[in-house]
Amino acid sequence: MRYITICLLALLLNACDHIDREDRLIYEKPVTSKRAVLLEDFTGQRCINCPKGTEVIEQLMAEYGDTAVVAVGIHGGPLGFSGNATTLGLATETGDEYYYHWNLEYQPVGLVNRHGAVNYPEWAAAVKEELSKPAPIALSAKVTADTDKALHISIKATGTDGAISGKLQVWVLEDGIIALQLMPDGTTNADYVHNHVFRQAVNGTWGEEFTIKEGETNTREYTQAIDPDWNIKNISIVAFVYNDSGVLQATKDHL
Repeated sequence: MRYITICLLALLLNACDHIDREDRLIYEKPVTSKRAVLLEDFTGQRCINCPKGTEVIEQLMAEYGDTAVVAVGIHGGPLGFSGNATTLGLATETGDEYYYHWNLEYQPVGLVNRHGAVNYPEWAAAVKEELSKPAPIALSAKVTADTDKALHISIKATGTDGAISGKLQVWVLEDGIIALQLMPDGTTNADYVHNHVFRQAVNGTWGEEFTIKEGETNTREYTQAIDPDWNIKNISIVAFVYNDSGVLQATKDHL
């Protein structure tokens, strides 16, 4: 009986030994992240057709949600208005830099995940196409405020498909800004409500170097001083990762 027991134990040990050590752990690929689309709307307060672009954005956000379609109104270019002593302007030097960097020639014009300039009647089709693509990164953002002095921003990225090399960009946006706007009928609306307006690049005009591998998680933390001209109740944060192939993933969080 003892002999039989010893033999059975030997057989069990031998059965285990034929499995190579590296084969005993089975790798499970991360779940593919649902893609969000970055729509950069190059707009201006002196642009009579820009409200038409805004209407398209509102329709897209109503259909897909403002976290699936991450829209940013970038004021600048020839039809931007930087303001004067009596009238609020929303154009910024950074907005101008973006407009001329992409060699844009008219307004409104959009970049949908940075795959070239797209006229506003074509935004819906371009967004739909981008939403159908898998994303190689899962990206999330969280923003909180320290009273009215500073924003505290946390960005979390997880690689879900291959190795990614590019840049991480973080922006501050503001909704509900009441400022003048030229309208399609030629009138001037002094009480026009501007939403998702680009306010500040948190980590430099073009972001910072960013790499991540499949299965890895990368977090970044930022502190951004709050401009006294901002309405803190209407602030949100947009973050996205991009490289020469376009925007790979985007995310948004509201205060």
